[in-house]
Amino acid sequence: MQLTRYTDYGLRTLIYLALLPAGRKASIDEISRTYDISRNNLNKIVHQLGKAKIIQTQRGKGGGVFLNLPPEQINIGEIVLLLENSMQVVECNKPPCCISPACKLKNVFAEATQAFVTSLRSYYLSDLLVPEQRNLLKIFSQ
Repeated sequence: MQLTRYTDYGLRTLIYLALLPAGRKASIDEISRTYDISRNNLNKIVHQLGKAKIIQTQRGKGGGVFLNLPPEQINIGEIVLLLENSMQVVECNKPPCCISPACKLKNVFAEATQAFVTSLRSYYLSDLLVPEQRNLLKIFSQ
């Protein structure tokens, strides 16, 4: 299974925010430059994460984007499910498959997808952070 770039960028954004020093906010432009992500895509990601109350945005002077929850409470599996449009590995109805009634492949893929999601749910944002990454963040944001 391959996740979309949208989800990849969403996870990168969360990691970036988690690595910020306490009280610091990041701008959309800063994150966009750091990861070479289009500002438009990043705005959509930030909006969706904000609606889910994973992050907060603050407008105006001194504003920016920041985590609304501690990294220990942000579940990776839930983030992936939030950001992915679909977790289906194959689409058996488009175009309609003539062997679908006799095929068990979709069940195998459903089971594998469930195992994938279960594995992701065992991780939190805090599990993805390495203390040394804070030094990398300083390099990228200069």
